Amino acid sequence: MTAQTDQAHAQTRRIILSIDAMGGDEGPAAVVAGCDVSARKNPDIQFILHGPEAELAALVERRRALDDRVEIRDASDVVTMDDKPSQVVRNGKETSMWSAIEAVRDGSATVAVSCGNTGALMALSMIRLRKLPGVNRPAIAVLYPSSNPQGFNVMLDVGADVRADADDLLRYALMGMSYARNGLDLPRPRVGLLNVGTEEHKGRTELKEAYELIRDQREEAGFEFVGFVEGGDITGDICDVIVTDGFTGNVAIKTGEGTASLIGDRLREAFKFSPLSRLASVLAYTSLNRLKKKIDPRRVNGGVFLGLNGTVVKSHGSADATGVSAAIKLAAQLADIKFTDKLAARVAALPAEESEQ
Repeated sequence: MTAQTDQAHAQTRRIILSIDAMGGDEGPAAVVAGCDVSARKNPDIQFILHGPEAELAALVERRRALDDRVEIRDASDVVTMDDKPSQVVRNGKETSMWSAIEAVRDGSATVAVSCGNTGALMALSMIRLRKLPGVNRPAIAVLYPSSNPQGFNVMLDVGADVRADADDLLRYALMGMSYARNGLDLPRPRVGLLNVGTEEHKGRTELKEAYELIRDQREEAGFEFVGFVEGGDITGDICDVIVTDGFTGNVAIKTGEGTASLIGDRLREAFKFSPLSRLASVLAYTSLNRLKKKIDPRRVNGGVFLGLNGTVVKSHGSADATGVSAAIKLAAQLADIKFTDKLAARVAALPAEESEQ
């Protein structure tokens, strides 16, 4: 995943990232390989790896780029994809995921990265890092490929919580706007609220209420509100931030991933159809490779947990070294711009719900 910082000339400093080495489908070898790729590209990153010490030490030893840039914290247990979040919260203190979050909590690292169980990661993050004041439900934000000049739209929530009332959607809008401003270098992001149509009278009651709340905050918060947007606008250039609930957002990104995979499969079938089509694939190799990079989900990997006292990046569970490296790159960029502090300031500027006062 790619994000542009608004501090291109900031003073170089070491960035320490906390990495859950055991959560992904590909195992710790892929995670360590991803760290190696990132270390070769960015000399300012250091890592705290969490998992069985002996196993990780053997993997790190083979990667010369990681010499003197890795601390290993022994964690004997692993959170599996089948573990229930409640079980992990009660009994997960010895897991690599818990250890990775704890490193952010105690200040050892700035951002945590994990390929593990999303529900468990969010539950642990909320318990150990706590929510920012004024945030009822944290959100997961992703950068979704779009036709905008920056190449991406910010979309949230994509799965932290299937529910969201009007006030939650307002806070998602503010957090997404802060992400777009600081992560994509957009001084005045355009925010859209996902609905089944663009007319103001359409949609559920909470969406109509959120419409008014977001609209009323646009001048004070410094963003443009384009109103309701539809599913086709997620990849378009009408807005920079797409606001929705976690159920709808998760379905949307999974549909997008499936569509990209289907297009890739159909292209391969088409170019294998005949000798002429095979020749055409050779002639179009450069263009096809460019297209592959643009739609490759490994290169746009990493959802950011927003609304917590600390930054957590959730990598796709099936990520290989390229995907892990993309998530690490995003984490490093967020750490470099001190994104958590900026997000906290933005949320704090919004009055709390009347029910909380």
